[in-house]
Amino acid sequence: MTDQNPGPPEYKVYKARKRPLSRGTDLDALRRRLSRVTGREPDQDRERKPITPGRVLKWVALAVAGWLLLSLFLFLASAQLQDGVSSDAERALSGGGSMLGGTNILVLGSDARTGESIDESASGPSRADTIMLVHAGLGGVRKLSIPRDTEAEIPGHGSRKINAAYALGGPALTIETVENFLGNGLKINHLVEVDFENFPDFIDALGGITVNNKNRICSPPFDNFWKGLRFRKGELDLNGTRALGYARVRKNPCAPSEDDRARAARQQEVLRAIGAQAKSPGTFFRLPWVSWQAPKALRTDMKGLALMGLFADIATGNSGGTDVLEGTCCDLEGDIQVSPGTRAEAVDKLLNGS
Repeated sequence: MTDQNPGPPEYKVYKARKRPLSRGTDLDALRRRLSRVTGREPDQDRERKPITPGRVLKWVALAVAGWLLLSLFLFLASAQLQDGVSSDAERALSGGGSMLGGTNILVLGSDARTGESIDESASGPSRADTIMLVHAGLGGVRKLSIPRDTEAEIPGHGSRKINAAYALGGPALTIETVENFLGNGLKINHLVEVDFENFPDFIDALGGITVNNKNRICSPPFDNFWKGLRFRKGELDLNGTRALGYARVRKNPCAPSEDDRARAARQQEVLRAIGAQAKSPGTFFRLPWVSWQAPKALRTDMKGLALMGLFADIATGNSGGTDVLEGTCCDLEGDIQVSPGTRAEAVDKLLNGS
């Protein structure tokens, strides 16, 4: 007869092997073995380093350096993606000049039918809306604006308003015309064409600019600013679209005595304001966005590092006040007459600061 109440079943007990790091003593033994191999004492009692001002400054410096390197990379990458100037314009430029020793840059803005502020229904060839010479060098930037209504001899086309050179032969003919008109040894080393389509985005990336407006402006409608533009006298905070409109206002019934020289002065004021904003603390925190947008606002023969040097000169150099080529206004066709003596003085001041 079988047992109706069998005892508990028998179990075999297996003893698991010790895992090397399962206990503190095993970890200590491992450290001792490592110390014998490396010849270094085990640092069981190593303490965390305290947070000191020196360590904080080191990490801040590393973060700033990383931020600047990121901005540099984005600037160079964006510059590489942009279209350059035409081959004709390249050939018209004079060699020489450097951002350290000084270089002459012709800045052109045309009324080409691009950008949200331009009336694409308008017809006819584009004319130079902005003609500005910038002499940039280490520690200083000097500017000379040539009013677009200035009378000049355009090679192959006779005497006309100087801004017609752009319509007749593009930037190449404009370079030749400006060099011949000003004379006195002036040579243009680089060309920058402002892209009105991307210019507002660049200003917005900076966080806007602040300009000092000399006269109240009540512009009639022009381009796609169909309601016209109104600006009070004094300091104005402008976003990208309004900054572009401010620089391009053509007529100002609120100051009837204004002519194209006032507009040229406003364009220089925008350039000065860009330099001032670039130096502001807030721009440092926007620097990667500014670095990406800045090259997109321009077409130029200048390569990445040279273009960065130009922006650095504008931002850090003493840009001085506005300097607009003066002349006698105006003949029957509205052309501004500038004497050879006035041109010579303007070139000397641009190149030598005297």
